Amino acid sequence: MAGGRRPLMAGNWKMYKTRPETRAFFDAFVPLVAGVDDRDVLLCPPAVCLETAVAATAGSVVRVGAQTMHYAAEGAYTGELAPAMLAELGVTHVILGHSERRQYFAENDADLARKVRAALDGGLTPVLCCGETLDEREAGHTESKVGGQIDADLAEVGVAELAALAIAYEPIWAIGTGRTATPETAQEIVAFVRRRLRERFGAAADDVRILYGGSVKAANIDALMAQPDIDGVLVGGASLDPQEFARIVRFVEPA
Repeated sequence: MAGGRRPLMAGNWKMYKTRPETRAFFDAFVPLVAGVDDRDVLLCPPAVCLETAVAATAGSVVRVGAQTMHYAAEGAYTGELAPAMLAELGVTHVILGHSERRQYFAENDADLARKVRAALDGGLTPVLCCGETLDEREAGHTESKVGGQIDADLAEVGVAELAALAIAYEPIWAIGTGRTATPETAQEIVAFVRRRLRERFGAAADDVRILYGGSVKAANIDALMAQPDIDGVLVGGASLDPQEFARIVRFVEPA
């Protein structure tokens, strides 16, 4: 990790935990990260638990994010949530374009460009996900896939706004499979993402936090965070356990 960028240690709970389980998690977790002031800590619970999470983290270093949102301010979009609805709850971040949303809910780059724009306009920090499948990787298409997603999804973002968002590189072949990209592989693609941003946005690319996600756990966090371009992580399963996620948040920089 380099460039003076403040690490962002994020957890995505996906469709796990009820409200009582959410309260119990934060009762255990918040004391474990008390005093952590040199990195940002973010957890993204299911929508029904957002209010509970915001209340449970009040006055702490922990921020709460949503897992998705709609681009419209309001409207006939059954089951969806608008940016202002999230912001009003005290939510600060929103994950956009997670591979599961793209795969199971047909989210496309045109929608995501609108969502990124709407999140920024709504005062939320987008955490934009990108990544390739195993087939795409083995066919040598990693850079074209990931680069294409970034180009399209940031179509409506201006240079001055770039630092207001984060990007998470999540190789689809490493999510929940136990197959982790080696720290070197993760660094290679994250560095490619930064180069791609630099081509379009210039020096502003050096201020964007680029995270790695994909089977991140306490056992590999220190090696991942030692890489020069990895500015944080987006953690799945390991963020469901307060002790394990606290260890991830408290990664140790190499001597």
